[in-house]
Amino acid sequence: MIALGCDHGGFALLGEIRKLLDARGLEYRDFGTYSEESCDYPVYAEAVARAVASGECGCGILVCGTGIGMSIAANKIKGVRAALCGDCFSAEMTRRHNDANILCLGARVTGAGLALKITELFLHTEFEGGRHAKRVDLISKLEE
Repeated sequence: MIALGCDHGGFALLGEIRKLLDARGLEYRDFGTYSEESCDYPVYAEAVARAVASGECGCGILVCGTGIGMSIAANKIKGVRAALCGDCFSAEMTRRHNDANILCLGARVTGAGLALKITELFLHTEFEGGRHAKRVDLISKLEE
């Protein structure tokens, strides 16, 4: 299950991502927002991050205007490794090396076509473990 969330700036792009997930038969839970009316992104970042951190959802996708606010807010929740990605290489590597569990996208800085490619890479790239697992463990210890 994939947790989805956005603010008003990410509403349209998250709609495109939902279409992609539907086409791939991937299950998701949409935590909102549900319109382009101005709203507060930390509310949606928290909802998605808590769903991922609790294990209710295996990973998440958050979209706002730049992706920056969502990533900052989501990373405040223990157990979350949210990564802002604006290119395919970063999306692949954050999964392989950082075991990121939430993808953050900026709708005003990343076009829909690229954002969908980034989403596909994020969802289908596995964590390599090995020497990277030690580093992810060190990151987790910073939360204590």
